[in-house]
Amino acid sequence: MTAGRWLLGLAVLPGVLAAQAATTVARTGATFESYSFGSGLAFNRISEFTIPIGVTQRVGGRLVIDVSTAFASASVSEAGGGGGTITHSGLVDTDLRATISVIPGKVLFNVVGTIPTGAMTVSSTTIPLFGATGTGLLGFTTPSFGSGGGISAGFASAFRMGQNWAVGTGASYHYGASYVPVEGGAEMSPGGEIRGRMGIEGPFGGGKYFRGALVYTTTAGNDLGAGRQSGIGDRILAYTAVSMPAGSSHLSLYGWEMRRLHPRGLDTMAVTVPPGNVLAVGARLDRPMGPKATLSPLLEFRHELTAPAGRMELLGYLLRAGTDLRYRLSDRATGVIQAQLAFGTLHDAGTSVSIVGPRLGALIEWAR
Repeated sequence: MTAGRWLLGLAVLPGVLAAQAATTVARTGATFESYSFGSGLAFNRISEFTIPIGVTQRVGGRLVIDVSTAFASASVSEAGGGGGTITHSGLVDTDLRATISVIPGKVLFNVVGTIPTGAMTVSSTTIPLFGATGTGLLGFTTPSFGSGGGISAGFASAFRMGQNWAVGTGASYHYGASYVPVEGGAEMSPGGEIRGRMGIEGPFGGGKYFRGALVYTTTAGNDLGAGRQSGIGDRILAYTAVSMPAGSSHLSLYGWEMRRLHPRGLDTMAVTVPPGNVLAVGARLDRPMGPKATLSPLLEFRHELTAPAGRMELLGYLLRAGTDLRYRLSDRATGVIQAQLAFGTLHDAGTSVSIVGPRLGALIEWAR
């Protein structure tokens, strides 16, 4: 996964919607996440530090160009008295996106070039680190550190339904360039990926607002050379959210579920990602604290299942609580300070261990 995904986290900034009309928008910040584990696992702590960098430039009335990347540093502390530490630091891949308004307000065409500025080839000793940060249960800001690059193209459209509701659709195709993921290993040619999306949103009684979306992703098998393959099954993501006034505040309730199916079309000797399911539900209250500040306490529960042996088993659950403080620094700049604490359990080979750890962040967006 490239930098584009974690930059979506900057959408908590209240200036984002207003900034869509701005000519230039710049975003950066820093996020630190760390999880400590009870005894019973091969490691006792995972930590990650991310500095995102993003710039959006509007060119004329129909073209928007966006560049996003990040510096990330991650480490895993191995358990035991003689356990060492596995680390990785460096840039992740850089996304260069161009969005063209084909029919203003109705149809957008976008193309994304992923430049392999991240870790294209890594040592086999760092594989446990990349596996640990990639789990959907922990939800690290940077789940992946690099690839061979690639290109994506697709469209998005929105149409009015009735007086106040709208329906959106979209589709895209991603081509990944070949690369050698592990030092001394064979070259991998990633399979093409097709993604389709449909969503609906609109207001309903008492000032409430509904958003819902369904995303389906299918990925062809990866060619590992010498007749070998690896792959991941189709993924179905369903998302829904309802926002409503709560006195002088605003309450948002949301939930999403990602189901990963068993891979299709691969031989029995292929290396595959097992089926799985990640479920998250949460609530957020935006409470104004004055003309410039908004305090936003939040609570989220996340639950993940996996099927390494053909039957769904609990991988773990996590409860996250915390707050964001958004502050309008000036007419052009907005900052966010995040402080969260997560705790839960992780299950591995019949062993259940505790998880606890903070997420701390400071983000800023500037627009003109």
